[in-house]
Amino acid sequence: MATTARPRESLESGDRLTREEFHRRYSARLDIGRAELVRGVVYVPSPTRAEEHAEPHGSIMLWLGTYKSRTPGVRMADNATVFLPDGSEVQPDACLYRLGAPGARIRITPDGYLEGTPDLVVEVAASSASYDLHDKLEAYRRSGVREYIVWRVLDQAIDWMRLEGEQYHITEPDAAGIIASAAFPGLRLAVTKMLAGDDAGVLAVLG
Repeated sequence: MATTARPRESLESGDRLTREEFHRRYSARLDIGRAELVRGVVYVPSPTRAEEHAEPHGSIMLWLGTYKSRTPGVRMADNATVFLPDGSEVQPDACLYRLGAPGARIRITPDGYLEGTPDLVVEVAASSASYDLHDKLEAYRRSGVREYIVWRVLDQAIDWMRLEGEQYHITEPDAAGIIASAAFPGLRLAVTKMLAGDDAGVLAVLG
């Protein structure tokens, strides 16, 4: 007897869904490598370009991974699904967090997802027009992410934002061109060296 194939679940950029419905559809669409729900709106990114995303992403992971390897208790995730308190379901390029520590606001669910608020999030964006600096920034702000870093690749700029009260404020590099994290002691970024692709120089200033 012939069987009728079930239609694929619809999941398109611009769809407006609850988190529960988004997660159900996303879980059913194994052909979609990445999708996010940001403040009720679905975003399905374009394929990843090497110089505009993948290579900068690799440098970020090297930087954070090296810090994690030297800092007991710090956890790091690469593109993990995070259920934010504001109802968004995102996959940040990278995030740092602590589990079970005093003041920790995140946990791993029985299904293996992150739920809550990472202390630090990094996104690699093509430019200032990206949703990383608009709707996604607002989701992170409303969820209380303490530090939010956006590498604007085409603009050759890195924005390190720190939550002060209820608003993000840009943290400027010091006289040596370095920004130090407030949430993670010893996490320091040589901004110019990162932008230049000098991974060794970036790692040299880590605490």
